[in-house]
Amino acid sequence: MGLTKQYLRYTASAVFGVIGSQKANIAYVTLRGGERGRYVAVAACEHVFIWDTRKAEKIQILQGNKQEVTHLCPSPDGVHLAVGYEDGSIRVFSLLNGESNVSFNGHKSAVTVMRYDHLGARLVSGSKDTDVIVWDVINECGLYRLKGHKDAISQAVFLKNRNLLVTSSKDTFVKWWDLDTQHCFKTMVGHRSEVWGLVLLNEEKRIVTGSADSELRAWDISYLQENKEVGEPEVKKVKGLLDEPKDQEEDLDENPEERILSCQKAGSILREGRDRVVSMTTDLKSKVLACHGTDAILEVFSVLSQDEVQKCREKKLKKAKKKAKVTDLTVCRSQDGVVDEEPVVEMKLGDEIQRLTKVKASDKIRSLDCFLFPSGELKVSLLLQNNTVECYSLRTTQKNPEGTKTARLTLSGHRTDVRTLAFSSDNIAILSGSAETVKVWNRSTLQVIRTMACEYALCSLFVPGDRQVIIGTKSGKIQIFDLASGSLLETTDAHEGALWSICLSPDQRGIMTGGADKTVKFWEFELVKDENSGSNKRLTVNHVRTLQLDEDVLCVRYSPDQRLLAVSLLDCTVKVFYTDTLKFFLSLYGHKLPVLCLDISHDSALIATGSADRNVKIWGLDFGDCHRSLFAHDDSVMFLQFVPKTHLFFTAGKDKKIKQWDADKFEHIQTLEGHHREVWCLAVSPSGDHIVSSSHDKSLRLWERTREPIILEEEKEMEREAEFEESLAKGDEPVVPGETAGEAALAGKKTIETVKAAERIMEALELYRDESKKLQEHEAACEAAGKKLPPPKMSPILVAFGNISPSQYVLDVIRKVKSSELEESLLVLPFSYIPDLLRLFNEFICGGLQVELICRCLFFLLRIHFGRITSNHLLLNVINSLRTNTISKVEQIRDVLGFNLAGLKFLQREIEDKEDVTFFADATDRFTEKKRKRKKRERAILVVS
Repeated sequence: MGLTKQYLRYTASAVFGVIGSQKANIAYVTLRGGERGRYVAVAACEHVFIWDTRKAEKIQILQGNKQEVTHLCPSPDGVHLAVGYEDGSIRVFSLLNGESNVSFNGHKSAVTVMRYDHLGARLVSGSKDTDVIVWDVINECGLYRLKGHKDAISQAVFLKNRNLLVTSSKDTFVKWWDLDTQHCFKTMVGHRSEVWGLVLLNEEKRIVTGSADSELRAWDISYLQENKEVGEPEVKKVKGLLDEPKDQEEDLDENPEERILSCQKAGSILREGRDRVVSMTTDLKSKVLACHGTDAILEVFSVLSQDEVQKCREKKLKKAKKKAKVTDLTVCRSQDGVVDEEPVVEMKLGDEIQRLTKVKASDKIRSLDCFLFPSGELKVSLLLQNNTVECYSLRTTQKNPEGTKTARLTLSGHRTDVRTLAFSSDNIAILSGSAETVKVWNRSTLQVIRTMACEYALCSLFVPGDRQVIIGTKSGKIQIFDLASGSLLETTDAHEGALWSICLSPDQRGIMTGGADKTVKFWEFELVKDENSGSNKRLTVNHVRTLQLDEDVLCVRYSPDQRLLAVSLLDCTVKVFYTDTLKFFLSLYGHKLPVLCLDISHDSALIATGSADRNVKIWGLDFGDCHRSLFAHDDSVMFLQFVPKTHLFFTAGKDKKIKQWDADKFEHIQTLEGHHREVWCLAVSPSGDHIVSSSHDKSLRLWERTREPIILEEEKEMEREAEFEESLAKGDEPVVPGETAGEAALAGKKTIETVKAAERIMEALELYRDESKKLQEHEAACEAAGKKLPPPKMSPILVAFGNISPSQYVLDVIRKVKSSELEESLLVLPFSYIPDLLRLFNEFICGGLQVELICRCLFFLLRIHFGRITSNHLLLNVINSLRTNTISKVEQIRDVLGFNLAGLKFLQREIEDKEDVTFFADATDRFTEKKRKRKKRERAILVVS
């Protein structure tokens, strides 16, 4: 049976018009050979754009899948960028080639924060699902999940010199985690509202948090293990002092784990903003602290180092002594006795964290990142709410530095939502209009050709000839722009209310407009001469006639034969009139809410209407009968347009979807998903090969018609499969038998990929069993016959893989499972497969095949099936054999690693001797070690004296 009617598939071609999405943060990145502080990464819906701020150019796109990007985190070496998504997945991209090879799935909802440790080997992620997960980036797997917070995680930071993690959350708590034992040993409860940001200062000896008020709270951290160094006398007094609760807020603090660290409130700094902290950050060396609220002001603070604080204290002491001398002289004159007391100088928090300056951005700030150069120049990049990136530079060495704007990325997008779109007649130019500008784009290059300032645009069209464009505005004006010069030719007052709709007459001699003043007006194009146009004539519109109606007009359309015109009104009806006499012809009623959009097919036979009641109705224009009512979208239908020369039409809805329909068969053909917010409008090109759509997510999307046919049955089947896969992945968390739910849990989560991987392992084990059985039967037959019989036929799968053995096939299947999904896949396996798997593991380890991978699988299986394995007598020999073989093989690998390491160190010493140069990292380590020993000696002397 052939295809009765062929539909062609439309696919996503490009995303443009968005400079930076609001949901994610902005981050400085370093590209290969590029200078620092020049390139910024921002989220652009599901993609990540990397901009060159100096040239205002987009230089790289990291392609996403479907989900919106919610967080970005560059690695310390600058080679990778971790990207967190709305569905809780994380992908690590290489900035060298823009590809993603590592992906992690553990969170159930949007990733809110990510942070690398100082080596870039581990990545911590926090999410709206209240969990914190630590990932091993090198091994590409999850280490553990930390539970304890009761609301979305706002920040997570690794400590550099200790295996500790500090996290903050919207549940008002800051928690300290010991990563060796994976438990929370301290909860700071000094906040009365959500903790929105957290930074570590002064070599991780101070923690500063930002919450929902204008205070930045600071705590001093004392690491009490420092007091237990060998040969150093214990100073018990210090610990006693730290234990004393000095603040009412600290009384609630838990103190069972004082042996690791203790926190003491150091005070607070007042911000100028009265609202909550949106984001706060420091530069790499924590010398500068920058934060902002929900307004347009960025506040910058300078964090003094220990030496600078000491100098400041000495200065104050000098002043105090001078003052004391003067008072002593007066005391001497009045009394005989001389008061000889050392003046006491108290350092306040404001002396150590000093307000540097404030920078006023052009709009509300959503996110920031900063970079401090050794020269003292601070570069700050701000992502603003109005789809703009601004860069500022300030000199931190000056006393009152002024922030100077160095770059502003605005050209490639609108500041506000695009409310109207139009295609030129040659399918090449796209017009987009928003509340402040009209832009004309080249469809093939997606570059802006013209940007023209206008009033709030609601509807638009290209004048025949594509040299001028006409805009209908919210204030009821018609604005005509010339594309060659980019100038406004004329502004005409057309309606007293908003001009909601505009339509070109089929004879291309004029236009029709409908407005909120209950009128439809007809205009003719005219060429006139005036002083400004010189010798050339200028286009204008001349008002010809008016159709007065009883309700506000929402949408107007001519029939392509120009016999009729359709007008949708605020009373939920559509009225059809004769064009020549403006006499009433039909009233189309049936919608429960106003009709927001309508269109008439190319042969003037059908009219389709889309309403705020979420339905699309298809009517015949001959008698006004309703052919079919379709439940089209889950929210208001915002736009509707027929594909030229067909009875197919597209609808756009507030439910973020664009759908294609067949008006003859009343079939839903396909859904175009991509937008992350309400879709406001779309435009189909005159050829029907392209669609452009605009949304509240600030993006414009281009869709392209391919040559691939759509078979409706297959589409429905694929939709059902996708629903099933989604429901499968929403299952319960994995549970390890015999383990109670605690603070730490497995990092992964059940996804369709892990289920498929488990199925592949099961199939491989089934094949291994069948092949083993065949071999046993063959051997028995050979023995019975007393001669060698021809071998049994191998499975076609093994033949396809190059006549490999069944055990080798099982190993290949396990090896192909993604590292991040391995544990979850093994957890799904039924216990009946485990004995065979353990015997195979023994075989692999004896052969020295993939020892590290097999050990990882073995230890995980032993942990989750411990009870059943130990109680199974048939497995005792296998376990015994595994124990001896595993230990010997792991020791062999360790010896090889040790030998290689010793060889590399030997080569390093040889190179150093030849070139008489110490490697930089080693030199730094030795210097810090010497400094530490010297300080220790000084402390010991002080205590003894």
